[in-house]
Amino acid sequence: MKNKEKNLSNAIRFLSMDAVQKANSGHPGMPMGMADVATILFKYFLKFNPKNPNWLNRDRFVLSAGHGSMLLYSLLYLTGYKKIKINDIKKFRQLNSICAGHPEYHPNSGIETTTGPLGQGIANSVGFAIAEEVLKKKLGKNLINHKTYVLAGDGCLMEGISHEAMSLAGHLKLKNLIMLFDNNSISIDGPTSLAVSDDYKNRFKSYGWNYILINGHNNKQVFTALKKAQNSKKPTVISCKTKIGFGSPNKSGKASSHGSPLGTDEIKLVRKNLGWGHEPFKIPQKILKEWRNIGKKGLKKEAVWNKNFIKHKIKFKNISNNKFSISVIKQKKEAVKKLKTLATRKSSEEFLSTILKEKNTLIGGSADLAGSNNTKTKLHKIINSKNFDGNYIHYGVREHAMSGIMNGLALHSNFIPYGGTFLIFSDYCKPSIRLSAIMKQKVIYVMTHDSIGLGEDGPTHQPIEQLAALRSIPNLNVLRPADQTETIECWDIALKCKKTPSVLALTRQNLKPIRNRFTKKNMCSMGAYEVLRTRKKIDLTILASGSEVNLAIETSHKLAKQKIYSKVISMPCQEIFDYQRNIYKNKILRESKNIFAIEAGSKMSWEKYIRKGLTFSIEDFGKSAPYKKVYDHFGLSSEKIAKKIKFYIK
Repeated sequence: MKNKEKNLSNAIRFLSMDAVQKANSGHPGMPMGMADVATILFKYFLKFNPKNPNWLNRDRFVLSAGHGSMLLYSLLYLTGYKKIKINDIKKFRQLNSICAGHPEYHPNSGIETTTGPLGQGIANSVGFAIAEEVLKKKLGKNLINHKTYVLAGDGCLMEGISHEAMSLAGHLKLKNLIMLFDNNSISIDGPTSLAVSDDYKNRFKSYGWNYILINGHNNKQVFTALKKAQNSKKPTVISCKTKIGFGSPNKSGKASSHGSPLGTDEIKLVRKNLGWGHEPFKIPQKILKEWRNIGKKGLKKEAVWNKNFIKHKIKFKNISNNKFSISVIKQKKEAVKKLKTLATRKSSEEFLSTILKEKNTLIGGSADLAGSNNTKTKLHKIINSKNFDGNYIHYGVREHAMSGIMNGLALHSNFIPYGGTFLIFSDYCKPSIRLSAIMKQKVIYVMTHDSIGLGEDGPTHQPIEQLAALRSIPNLNVLRPADQTETIECWDIALKCKKTPSVLALTRQNLKPIRNRFTKKNMCSMGAYEVLRTRKKIDLTILASGSEVNLAIETSHKLAKQKIYSKVISMPCQEIFDYQRNIYKNKILRESKNIFAIEAGSKMSWEKYIRKGLTFSIEDFGKSAPYKKVYDHFGLSSEKIAKKIKFYIK
């Protein structure tokens, strides 16, 4: 090891262990073990510009092993990113510090994505790599030619999402994707042999990846492996055999260095062992200058790139221009004119067929259910290993990876990803959906077969608690439209939300139109609105969403025949409604004392609206039968609901 590179690596090590020690919390072992690999990567291979962290053609560096966050923060500070200063390092894991316990996505910071839940960064990196290939096809390889590097640990590779994501990456031959596997054989519980005996070489080869095994502390081997990966025809895993807590006399290679501070006495011994005689958080000017010079290399690279980009600027603007308003208005007019009885999944497909005719950056996909969730239209072009000039991905039965990959697609540039599965399988997607919300990314989850209306497939496929669970996630819009017009409006909302991901919960069964008049205004944009009133002065209010709006309307008419008058409120999005002004919310909820809600799922998210009244819901698992019989079994028929309402108010 060259002394200069040794010093560069040790700067990472000591910043990391000092920050963890000061916070009295964190994971020093991984940054200490992977410091040599990171140094060689940043010094000789990574294409980046700290002065412009958002440079389109930069290489992406993703820390999937997010617990080792101090490795990333150290690198960003040392190379000169403005958002990370030495005082930020000193405030590691403190309130409102950019140097959070696990990396949290910040635009213009060098922190490319939020990681921590292990394996998520691997899926994100696959999304980055796909985006690079698609953008390269649109703009040319002279303009787009970057790579994605993901640092993953033993824990990342235990998670199921790693298998899903890596399998798809190999299938697509994502040659610009390189994984640095921190193969230190240690987890928090102890040696990984307690739980894992995978043959990594054959595992990765079976996915269609290159596999290179190296000593992660041998700079020459690290360099040679990274050099070899540059011109690969498929993704590459560089398995770096490292010692966790490298340099620690008593804790190196042990689980004790994984998730706890080393302690002041041990850090003193590490300083002596590695010949680092500097105070905590003190980086000698000579070493810091060398790191800053590494960062400055990217300034020149981007300057050269910008000269080429100027020629293609208009082309780039054209392909990244997302305008959907004209299509929305046109389709709403058509929907009101024809008044078709359609499943909202089919209404969604018709909407997609129209907007795909316009220039936009939509990239669709499905977890093997394209024909069922109607996410794929005749206008879609399939993305595959031989052709990235497309806009649709067959994710296979990989719901979790699909969701994580979509986060990567959204983070990469201006792509708007959407992916489909059944609502019941949102449980498989939820960790990634939650991260979409945390990162404020425009990711659209198209989730069909949204209730017991699924029918014969039975309780394993009929969502009950899923809507309530999704509604509990902050910064997530759960949109459940009641007919074709509402589906168009909900898509419009999802496409316009800049910092909020969306779930579109769509039906399998056909639904009658609930609106027969055209209005330019997006009525769903208020979250809830009145669709029916049986008399000016009412006795009660009925709230409903999705397929149950039709049921609420039928119930309202039956009650009117018995001289009980009501208004029906369609509430396609509780989250949006809850953000409205009190004057509007009171108009919806305070006109009558009696309020009833209808939804074929858990009542959990509806009770906040009910002062006096009932919620007609399902508090058990579903049944296998034709959907109308299932609805009737659970008391969700207009006759049964009207009878109970009449009894209640009398």
